[in-house]
Amino acid sequence: MKEIYRATDAGAAEKALAAFEEGEWGRKYKAIGQSWRRAWAEVVPFFAFPEEVRKIVYTTNAIEALNSKLRRAVRARGHFPSDDAAMKLLFLVLNRAEKEWKMAPREWAMAKAQFAILYGERFTRAMA
Repeated sequence: MKEIYRATDAGAAEKALAAFEEGEWGRKYKAIGQSWRRAWAEVVPFFAFPEEVRKIVYTTNAIEALNSKLRRAVRARGHFPSDDAAMKLLFLVLNRAEKEWKMAPREWAMAKAQFAILYGERFTRAMA
């Protein structure tokens, strides 16, 4: 799977996915390849980001811990009157989660620099 995440672009990632599907693990666990194919439209935008950003995104331990916090917050709330209300809650959870981090991942400094370039003032205001 690492070859898919680390691919330089969507075309290379699709080739890596095909290689995975043809390999031992892909033949043994066919549902993995099928799942990736079904969600491919959601995967492709990932490759628009620079490598530093993609690396922090696919580092699973940090992401899974953060996803757990987000799921817990949404589950506790139950329903939302609008998408905007849900986004505000997730924003607050993300801000609170960042304050709890003891040590940022090694890649975070490079990812922050790339986010600042990509999102400019919007990102720097959020970090303040």
